[in-house]
Parts: sequence; structure tokens; C-alpha cells
Amino acid sequence: MSDEPTQYTVLLYSDDAAVRDRIRLAIGVRPAADLKVEFADASTWEDCRDLLDKYEIDLMVLDGEATPAGGMGIARQTKDEYATPPPVCVVIARAADRWLAAYAQVDQTLVAPLDPVTTGQTVAAMLRARRNGAVPLGTLGKLG
Repeated sequence: MSDEPTQYTVLLYSDDAAVRDRIRLAIGVRPAADLKVEFADASTWEDCRDLLDKYEIDLMVLDGEATPAGGMGIARQTKDEYATPPPVCVVIARAADRWLAAYAQVDQTLVAPLDPVTTGQTVAAMLRARRNGAVPLGTLGKLG
């Protein structure tokens, strides 16, 4: 078994580059010793769709406060339009919005401002679950 960390691609979505930078910084390129992350940035739903169509995206981290397309809407649309969407984590401003995230079939939420420890642990757990074959929400009955 190799000691090299497994490489994953994480799509970061926000209409605000500063928000994407804060999310990227909270996740880091090594959220855990066994994981290495490269980022793909998107500032619109069309950018997200383009990246999903062209690359193997392992995780989407979406800004729930982005405009005009919010992270919740993009999460739900991704789950509705793609047969095998990646797991989705949405950064929300209010913990009370978790009910809306559940409706949007979001796999995990993080509350802003982001805590780097919690963010890294959440992302690492989601990537490990993907590596181990976990099925993201919204795909049940659609895989193999």
C-alpha cells in the first residue's frame, strides 16, 4: 500500500472570488494526511455544469449565499440533472437553514464563518466516504 495521499478534485462555487478563497483556505490542500485536494473554481451555474461535464469532480462545496444562483439551488439542480452527481456540501449563513439543505439533497452543511478544523474534518470524511463507495443523496436507485 502506498503512503502517497489520494488526490481528489473539489469544485468550489461562489459568485464572489473572496468567498471561494476563504473556503479554499479553510479546506486546505491536505485536509487529512491521506488526502490531497486540487480545486476547480466556478462563479456561475454554467461554470459548474461545464466542470461537471468535463472533469471527474469528487466533491462540490457551494456557497449558499451566492447570487443569482445560490448553492442550495445548484445542489438540487445537480442532483436532479446528473445520474451520478458528486456529494455536495453547502456553506450556509444560518444553522436554521439546514432544513432547506435537506430538501435540496445536500449531503453536508458547514456554517459560516468556517472553522478550518471542522471544515477539514467534514471534507475529509466526505472524500473518504466517496472513496469507500458511499452513494451521495439524490442518487439512490440511479447507480449500478
